[in-house]
Amino acid sequence: MQDIRDLKLTEIEDFFNGIDEKSFRAKQVYDWLWKKHATGFDQMTNLSLSLRDKLAELYYFRSLQVITTQVSIDGSRKFGFKTSDDHIVEGVLIPSDGRATACISSQAGCALNCSFCATGKMEFKRDLTAGEIFDQVAEIEANEKDLNDKKLTNIVLMGMGEPLLNYDNVLQSIERISAEDGLGYSPSRITISTAGIVKMIRRLADDRTKCNLAVSLHTADNFKRDQIMPLNKSNPLEGLSGAIKYFHQKTDRRITYEYLLLKNFNDSIKDARQFAEFCKISPCKINLIEYNEVKGSPFKRSTPERTKSFREFLESRNLVVNIRKSRGADIDAACGQLAGRLQ
Repeated sequence: MQDIRDLKLTEIEDFFNGIDEKSFRAKQVYDWLWKKHATGFDQMTNLSLSLRDKLAELYYFRSLQVITTQVSIDGSRKFGFKTSDDHIVEGVLIPSDGRATACISSQAGCALNCSFCATGKMEFKRDLTAGEIFDQVAEIEANEKDLNDKKLTNIVLMGMGEPLLNYDNVLQSIERISAEDGLGYSPSRITISTAGIVKMIRRLADDRTKCNLAVSLHTADNFKRDQIMPLNKSNPLEGLSGAIKYFHQKTDRRITYEYLLLKNFNDSIKDARQFAEFCKISPCKINLIEYNEVKGSPFKRSTPERTKSFREFLESRNLVVNIRKSRGADIDAACGQLAGRLQ
């Protein structure tokens, strides 16, 4: 059997043509899958019972199930999703200044093993399907509508996993999230965050993606980056800078850099100077992130004084800088804390 959400509309049309049914039935099914977010054939009430039974004989739904919802004192909400094969993935709703951002996962676990990240300490399980990525957005959106009667304003693939190592499923999910016959979100409201997979950033550029790109840089020093991000050994800063330039040239989109400030490691003025030099390669904006301490990690959060000096140095170089405050830390929902502890 096959997950029906792996099929394109034309393939569903072929199914109905093959059983001498009207082809418009395919569009009805497709609407149920991606617009109405059906999780079973029994919900497709404009199809006959016999037709639903035929679909169920050949196809199944590999959808996510919400098993827990936790609410932080700052209003952030963390969702525990269970896959059909019993893996746990997490997504977060972050409210701020009239915005509602969904931070979603692309993999169950992560293979990159960044030393500052709780997710990196998990065993990598598997890639999520396009449908499972889509489900996170649909479920978090439904929750926000129920509570506040609002839609999401932004979607970031910044949760568990490295999105560019699950490229095809991520791009397919974004197509469905942004499609008019899907959830209808503008691609300009969607951000793919990567640790820096050089060849896949170039592929994103060649595919003329309309999404935003965020790069988790954390230092512009190869030696230091090797220590905290093993990926850097095969994707060093020289190659990464070339890929970022290429992405900007192809898409004309501004890059966002995520920079985690680690006490006495990457938060000196020398570090800021190296970072500012790296930022010259293309238009960009910078998110300085407060570190959320992770059990087993040697790193600590940078002091307010060093954070202020770091920010002011970057701003003196005419760079756009935001401080991203820690959100949801009390429920392990902040950056770097998603670790599927529900297991």
